[in-house]
Amino acid sequence: MHPAASIIFFTVFSGVGYGLLFLLGLFAALGVLPDDSALGGAGLGLALLLIVTGLFSSTLHLGHPERAWRALSQWRSSWLSREGVAALLTFLPTLVFAYGWLVEGEIWRVAGLITALGAAATVGCTAMIYACLKTVARWRNGFTLPLYLLHGLGAGALGYAFLASLWGRGSDWVFILALVLLTAAWALQALYWRSLPQLTSKATPESATGLGAIGKVRLLEAPHSGENYLLKEMAFAIGRKHARKLKRLAFLFGLALPLAATALAAQLAESWIGAPLQLLAFVSALLGLLVQRWLFFAEARHTVTLYYGAAEA
Repeated sequence: MHPAASIIFFTVFSGVGYGLLFLLGLFAALGVLPDDSALGGAGLGLALLLIVTGLFSSTLHLGHPERAWRALSQWRSSWLSREGVAALLTFLPTLVFAYGWLVEGEIWRVAGLITALGAAATVGCTAMIYACLKTVARWRNGFTLPLYLLHGLGAGALGYAFLASLWGRGSDWVFILALVLLTAAWALQALYWRSLPQLTSKATPESATGLGAIGKVRLLEAPHSGENYLLKEMAFAIGRKHARKLKRLAFLFGLALPLAATALAAQLAESWIGAPLQLLAFVSALLGLLVQRWLFFAEARHTVTLYYGAAEA
């Protein structure tokens, strides 16, 4: 599939923003969130900044952004519509949670829990937009949903660790949680990439054309002389050599550098260098996720390519 920059930025930034918002709400519900209004303003501000940046970038993918509101009406059948509804509904408990934390100086656990559930539901709907597509076997599997959730949580935990370090709240459990979530996300990512050769559609050129009873189907010549929309958007190809290089870069920026920087920041939590190291880990994780998400689209195969000579999809 053609990797659209606007969708890549949307899924990465909004996913990380909701991941951070989920953790803030969960920490509030568990009673481990400090009642520091400055930290609260920074944490909620960073989460909302990432979410709004992602949502704004998604509108760049629309031919008529002014009609985007109409997507909300299809929530009964469309995961895209459910995502929009969930995103809007999540803002309500978030405002209540923010008011209690920033204005009243209190951590309202129920509001935090509802905020966390809303954030998780929104990211889940985003993942299901792709996981529900029967035409793309590399999305419709057991990896897509947990990968979206874990990557958002892993990078979101790094964002919280950075803010906690900046405000002198960097406890050991904060760094350990970030390391665990990040490692889990990229371990699952490695399994997904290893499973790609097996994640193929049951459809074949024979079943796609309905000519299987005659024998093996092969393309004699292209159905048209020029490139069309389907070939541009649904038949994007990336060489294996380039894919391997990009996967190494994704692991370098998404896992290796953040792990090293976070482990070092944990050791130097009392020093001034701790917060800059954690910021480096957070920014590096975002870069790694951008590469990972580009590959998520570039390596997908749509079954429509079977009509254009592809051996499998």
